[in-house]
Amino acid sequence: MVRVPLTPAERERGEQLGAVLRAARGDRSLVEVAAESGISPETLRKIETGRIPTPAFFTVAALATALGLSLDELVTPEDSGRVRYGRSA
Repeated sequence: MVRVPLTPAERERGEQLGAVLRAARGDRSLVEVAAESGISPETLRKIETGRIPTPAFFTVAALATALGLSLDELVTPEDSGRVRYGRSA
């Protein structure tokens, strides 16, 4: 299976998601949140650093649950119809 290269916008969304998750994790350890989410610490590290810019929906949902976030807090539609990560201003 050949993967289509990510667009700059997709990479940016991945970085934004990582930043939101890192901020929500706060003082909690990466290992603790990963274990509670059912993913490996390395996977969480890659998501937080943008190395996995498009994680699976259920991975994002599990992380949101572990961090006490709603999916609405992670995804906000913009006027352009694209989706961005983070809380609305």
